[in-house]
Amino acid sequence: MYEDRIRRPALMNKLTSAADAALLFKDGMTVGMSGFTRAGDAKALPMALVERARQAPLHLTLLTGASLGNDSDGLMANAGVVARRMPFQADAALRRKINTGEVMFIDQHLSETAEQLRSGDLKAVDIAVIEAVAITADGSIIPTMSVGNTANFVQQAKQVIVEINLSAPLALEGFHDIYVPGERPHREAIPLLTPWQRIGATAIRVQPERIAAIVITDSPDSPSNALPPDEETDAIARHVIRFLDAEVKAGRMDPTLRPLQAGIGTIANAVLHGLIDSPFRDMTMYSEVLQDSAIELLDSGQLKMASASSITLSAAMHEKFIANIEQYRERVVLRPQEISNHPEIVRRLGIIALNTALEFDIYGNVNSTHVGGTHMMNGIGGSGDFARNGQLSIFVSKSVAKDGAISSVVPFAAHVDHTEHDVDVLVTEWGLADLRGLAPRERAPLIIEHCAHPDYRPQLRAYFEEAKLGGGQTPHVLEQALSWHARYKREGSMLVK
Repeated sequence: MYEDRIRRPALMNKLTSAADAALLFKDGMTVGMSGFTRAGDAKALPMALVERARQAPLHLTLLTGASLGNDSDGLMANAGVVARRMPFQADAALRRKINTGEVMFIDQHLSETAEQLRSGDLKAVDIAVIEAVAITADGSIIPTMSVGNTANFVQQAKQVIVEINLSAPLALEGFHDIYVPGERPHREAIPLLTPWQRIGATAIRVQPERIAAIVITDSPDSPSNALPPDEETDAIARHVIRFLDAEVKAGRMDPTLRPLQAGIGTIANAVLHGLIDSPFRDMTMYSEVLQDSAIELLDSGQLKMASASSITLSAAMHEKFIANIEQYRERVVLRPQEISNHPEIVRRLGIIALNTALEFDIYGNVNSTHVGGTHMMNGIGGSGDFARNGQLSIFVSKSVAKDGAISSVVPFAAHVDHTEHDVDVLVTEWGLADLRGLAPRERAPLIIEHCAHPDYRPQLRAYFEEAKLGGGQTPHVLEQALSWHARYKREGSMLVK
């Protein structure tokens, strides 16, 4: 009854229940699961592993592309299944386990996980669990709405479990471009010269005998949890559009811009949404995730094509995408994340990178991951891959959080994911600071006056003036550099009253 989904007849005898497939897992194994920002993740096996853990101890090292959907990360963490996790997550329950030290979380640049597995720096994957549209006649696996690290997991896993998701339309076949780099040190250059090029296969190759089980599911991806644009994000979008328009008028790029990258989340999605009313045309994207705004730009005609590793949409946009899937076939490409985020390609294409900051300091250092410098939020994701290697590295943030109790612009970032060397432009709803070619002493006044909330500017000015008295290329008053974070922890607000 699944001949259109399992096209190699000999694999029909691998059909089994998720509960029986879960018996293949042993305590201490390393498991690679498909899934990237709530898209293309396995639906049945995570729940089956939770049940399996109730019968006997089961502690796994879990690798994915990025975050999983369907609360899988949290349910597995609460059941004790996840002992070690990488490279990214976005689940509140798992986050609590990470911040109490119960789960060891390794935060990685998303381009690096596959490389570290390939080189043996990480323990090899024992079992790969991959969601698929179908299995081809030669045994290859056609992914669903994301690729992520699945090609690498499949390449090295001793056993592969395939979840055939009937809710994923067969029309997704052909969207994927699976290219796996060769071994170092004699690897050839990746032959990708434009975002729309296809250089690989449409499915993930695997020896059929390594497919240990096939599970049938019929569950859609979790919808995106990005919020709609608001007054602040609209203002941020206007600042970015004016800046890019000035770049065009200065002759540094043409009205098609350079290929765009936008990180996951509400603010980046809202800024891209703002490009619908921009003067730019025939734009392209070379990103890691396509959100609602990317589909809106494709529909408007302003975006010519989009390349990514994942498509993560709201429920309404997902329904529209699937209903009109043929019109996107030649305009959307899904690649492995080590290709979508590859430094060589990002540098070659001259990407405009647009990512979100939790906070940044007056010299341009950006914290993307740790609240108060200690508590993990989600992870660095792919922002570092694009920030260091893109032509333009733009970080956006609302100027305050917690109803103004927290300033996103601080004297010294409590944790640094992106140093001042990798940050070109900072933007909040109040304005934009172009930091290119500026020394630290020139950056600070610009960031304070253009990006900080007006309530916090006097404190920031006072800190900078006192810091300059002590001298230094990057002036600081070390005794006060993190005092804002300490004040918030002590008094519930960074603002001096």
